[in-house]
Amino acid sequence: MHAEVIGIDHVYFSVRSLSDSEKYYDTVLGEILGFRKNRFVLNGNPHVQYFNRQFGFVIRQARESREFDSESPGLHHFCLRVDKEEDVDRAAQAMRAAGINVSIPQYHREYAPDYYAIYFTDPDGLRLEVTNFRHERRERMERWDKT
Repeated sequence: MHAEVIGIDHVYFSVRSLSDSEKYYDTVLGEILGFRKNRFVLNGNPHVQYFNRQFGFVIRQARESREFDSESPGLHHFCLRVDKEEDVDRAAQAMRAAGINVSIPQYHREYAPDYYAIYFTDPDGLRLEVTNFRHERRERMERWDKT
């Protein structure tokens, strides 16, 4: 028997400038996507945690600084899911109003017929995405025990 993973608990990003990234994520995660925030210190290193009812997103100061490269081994991008296409549109509009460079919301049918998303990049060059809760994902979740 296996242990079923029921969700993502938290994600950690090491950033070049904690203060610059905190301002950015205060806007994107806090104001636009409704995450709450707290701070803590671990091993003398300050951390900023954004969280919603599902998971935490933590940033901390990197020990060394180098450019992020999504084509190198490691994280390619991080995708957040919202309920509907209208939520993707609202997030894009709010990001633009906050001065954040964000792609035009659109369907990406090469991924799935109802794949609707925006893409943006944080101050360190980490690529982020917001997508809708697609039909295939919804059905997978709702029918998991029936298949």
